[in-house]
Amino acid sequence: MNQHDRKASAVRHLLDDGTPPSAPPELYEEALRRGGRMLRRRRAVRRLLWLLLLMAAIAFVVWASVEQPWVEPPSQTTPPLTSW
Repeated sequence: MNQHDRKASAVRHLLDDGTPPSAPPELYEEALRRGGRMLRRRRAVRRLLWLLLLMAAIAFVVWASVEQPWVEPPSQTTPPLTSW
């Protein structure tokens, strides 16, 4: 009997037993505490990213209104005079 067959028979025995193994009672409180902390962190990070996106959008609008990149810059040289 190889190791795979032993593992399969052990799993089959656990599944056929019918009663799931009980978890320690303090495990629920620990999981609840960690899950709540994880949700608060995710919410804070999400809010921070939205704030950064808003700040970037405002900075872009201010820059675009000051620089006006859609306007053609004035010519630096004058055209040559050929009709004299």
